[in-house]
Amino acid sequence: MLRWSAVAIVVLVCGALLTAYVKYRAVYDSIHRVPVTDLGKRPPVYSTSALNLLVFGSDSRAGLDHHQQVLLHTGSDAGNNTDTIMVVHISPGRHLVTVMSIPRDTMVPYYECASGPGYPGQQADPTSYERINALLAAGGPSCLWKTIEQPTGIHIDHFVEIGMAGFVTVVNDVGGVSVCAPFKVDDPVSGLVLPAGEHHINGVTALAFWRTREDIGYGSDLQRIQRDQFMSAQVVKGVMASGLLGDPVKLLSVLSAIAPSLTTDSGMSMTDLLHIGESMHGLSSKDVQFVTTPNQPFPDDPAATVEFAQPQADAMFAAIAHDVTIPKAAKVPVRDASPAKVTATARPSAASSDAASPSASPSPTSPNPASPNPGATSVGSLVATSGGINAAASCGSDAGAFAGPLSP
Repeated sequence: MLRWSAVAIVVLVCGALLTAYVKYRAVYDSIHRVPVTDLGKRPPVYSTSALNLLVFGSDSRAGLDHHQQVLLHTGSDAGNNTDTIMVVHISPGRHLVTVMSIPRDTMVPYYECASGPGYPGQQADPTSYERINALLAAGGPSCLWKTIEQPTGIHIDHFVEIGMAGFVTVVNDVGGVSVCAPFKVDDPVSGLVLPAGEHHINGVTALAFWRTREDIGYGSDLQRIQRDQFMSAQVVKGVMASGLLGDPVKLLSVLSAIAPSLTTDSGMSMTDLLHIGESMHGLSSKDVQFVTTPNQPFPDDPAATVEFAQPQADAMFAAIAHDVTIPKAAKVPVRDASPAKVTATARPSAASSDAASPSASPSPTSPNPASPNPGATSVGSLVATSGGINAAASCGSDAGAFAGPLSP
């Protein structure tokens, strides 16, 4: 009896493990994966225990039926630009996460990008510039990956692209998110309608909040990034409060729902995905910080585009690229979000993204060394030195991101 009981227990355990594996495998297989190639001479890896993820959201409507396009107020635009671009840096020791936003109107030199299914590729031209949000359509994820690595000197490990439907699902599965509006918002472009005050909103409204830009403040993408970072802080707090990262069953359910909306590089394994999730478990909200790459108006089109501001940008890139020590938690500063600190931008068309500049540009074949003194700025001090926030910030402290002539 003992022998047969032992056999039965082994069978049950093996069956449970196999079922769990099959479920995780099914989730993994439903994620779209693409190869990343032609990255050229890549930046060195300074720490094998740090992790750098390129995370971006595409404005492509692919996969959304007409009802979803109407519900999400996306329209049927056939473009494939990256309106949200972030480098998510997980420090060694997994005690600090830094999310660096790159404005979608940042002008970068043309690097050589191979053609592929659905995109034409492009030739290198260090004297001409294009908007960074046009790279996905020009050369796919590899082109965006390469163009971020070269001038920043940050070695990217993997990329994750999330579609609009996936964003909605994540917000819904963590129970919604809190946002604050200092006045009534009624934006017909994004579909956002909010009375003044603090609100707990669902995924559809959160997507509208994320996309709202034209009719608030200066109509600036930089202000939109500020508002989105404050909302992201609330999402982080919601994920932590929900216990999602410590509940494998709940996490699998969420991953199952968003997997069809995800695209990753083919080198990202199921183990990598699980390790990323484990990296976040146990963090507090003050251990997740949000910063934006230092930028200034681009000389050829200062009202609509920006470029990396030096030497501040290189100091930020170096802090991330050279992060090899277990950091201490950063303190929470107050972000200066006054209108005078915000560059006004107008939404450009993708067709106008081939602006050229006579100014000097980095070589399109070798990565930026990031900084001659990589120890000058630490990752843990970026919030204090760059005017960012961490996830402990209150949504009520983002009023400056709404300020400007387009607001009431």
